[in-house]
Amino acid sequence: MRQVRIKVDAAEGQAVYHAMTRTVNGERLLDDVAKEVLRKQLWQIAEYCGIEIITYAIMANHFHVLVRVPKKSVITDFELMRRYRILYPKPTKYQSAQFEVIQSQLKSNHPEAQSWRDRQVAMMGDLSAFMKLVKQRFSIWYNRNHQRYGTLWAERFKSVLVEPRSGVLRTMAAYIDLNPVRAGIVNDPKDYRFCGYAEAVAGHRSAQTGLMQLTRGGGWSGTQRAYRQTLFGKGSAPKEHQANIKSTTLQKVIKAKGHLPLHEVLRCRVRYFSDGAVLGGHAFVSKHLGTYQKLTGHRPRTAPRSVPRVTDWGDLSTLRGLRRNAFGM
Repeated sequence: MRQVRIKVDAAEGQAVYHAMTRTVNGERLLDDVAKEVLRKQLWQIAEYCGIEIITYAIMANHFHVLVRVPKKSVITDFELMRRYRILYPKPTKYQSAQFEVIQSQLKSNHPEAQSWRDRQVAMMGDLSAFMKLVKQRFSIWYNRNHQRYGTLWAERFKSVLVEPRSGVLRTMAAYIDLNPVRAGIVNDPKDYRFCGYAEAVAGHRSAQTGLMQLTRGGGWSGTQRAYRQTLFGKGSAPKEHQANIKSTTLQKVIKAKGHLPLHEVLRCRVRYFSDGAVLGGHAFVSKHLGTYQKLTGHRPRTAPRSVPRVTDWGDLSTLRGLRRNAFGM
């Protein structure tokens, strides 16, 4: 299936994306140490690029991240330098000396200063630049520490443009945070330290701020109560021995035009959330359909595809229809 990446023009303002990428051959390369390094790098590089992480999940052979990419704006030299330093939390003597040289060039407006500015600005407020830098820096660390060389990642990352509406965002965020539940690692994502929800529960302020974008007011305590209802239903607590549902069970429900609670559907893999190109209400998907047609050459008669109403997720639609295996483990 051809990958299509939909980008929002800078003039339109901020956009939200679900991005994911897998290791080469889907090998389970990431142990807890590697996951911890990747977790730290995600936050560092997001701050450098000026991108807001809403939530994320790092698994043994892939990772997901839900991010808000703000509208591009003018960035001062002071801010550029502050962000640049974030990439080197423990600078070597050479790197410290390099900082001084860059600052001197910026202050005197040396010819090299503009070139440096252009390189940094090109990395700001761009999903592709963010993901490329995350994958590159982590690959360098991983290969150096595991005596290997060559590519670590299987392909370019996949991304879905997500409508920044609270209900849609909350559903997508919960789907991401429930990755370790679907994998049978834990019954509650708060017990899996390498996801945004667990980090927020542990008190990480940036993780809490990210998830608070999913609700309207109420602070972290109000957000947590509302979010747990999305994760677990009305009881707001996991049920033992019901970490996930079988894909065959879900297929029977779909065939019978039945209905399941949202928290149960999210325990099954929903490929619309990773392969649909655009996810949101019918009007939102229609708005971005023109961009898709220009990129692919599809005829104007292409229309938004409604996600099967197997649960109460509103008028959820995608740009790309999936003929097979739309739901599965």
